[in-house]
Amino acid sequence: MKPNAKRLIMNLMAAGVDWPLTARNAVTACALFGVSESSVRVTLNRLTTEGLIEARERGVYQLTLHARKMADDVRGWRHALNQLKTWRGHWIGVQTGHLGRSDRAALRRRERALELSGFRELERGLYLRPDNLRGGVAGVRERLTQRGLDDEAIVFGLRELDADRDEQARALWDTGKQVADYQATRAELSDWLERAHKLEPEEAARESFVIGDRAIRQMVYDPLLPAELTDAGERRAFFDVLLEYDRRGHEIWSELYRHARDS
Repeated sequence: MKPNAKRLIMNLMAAGVDWPLTARNAVTACALFGVSESSVRVTLNRLTTEGLIEARERGVYQLTLHARKMADDVRGWRHALNQLKTWRGHWIGVQTGHLGRSDRAALRRRERALELSGFRELERGLYLRPDNLRGGVAGVRERLTQRGLDDEAIVFGLRELDADRDEQARALWDTGKQVADYQATRAELSDWLERAHKLEPEEAARESFVIGDRAIRQMVYDPLLPAELTDAGERRAFFDVLLEYDRRGHEIWSELYRHARDS
């Protein structure tokens, strides 16, 4: 699917790249996907009005504080595996059964926060994930709140699930599909890295954005399961290739912007 101007601009800014997003750069990026200059400028004004971006100086934009907080989940993927710690078979639970469901916006924020943090529903209103992240329950509680979980949600540690529920909990994640996705995406990224030097600069930038957008989203939403529940070797192999892909993509976009500035 061809990305629109808003998605392109916000994704580029959320990526944590080393160049400022100037109006010229936004026009250059969006032109690769057939978005007109007038549409880009209208979108920049609209994003400013919505409080998502602000002008750092004339024609140079940055994310607002509110938008930077939302972008942290995208930017943080490069350090995701550093969050892992040894799993001792304990769990972190979130109880939401007492929370209302009539506020659709709040419900979407709640579900997104839980999914981003790797939780799955064991029983109605009770979500679990392994307690294998640095910072433990307190750290996960803080991240959930930052991601939009209701303040009234109950976040707690579980140490001794009964055998049946422990077995059910371990089966909440489709790890077979997860490992297959690691392998498939790693193969796609590796293939692109091998042929990127043969592509025209514009084509390389366009492909790097589209393929990278999907792969980074996959990493952002990875539940970061312990090795006891998934193939940690396949995850590491996917992650390492994604890091190299990200580095190469940044080089390509930096060169594209430099050429546009000098032309």
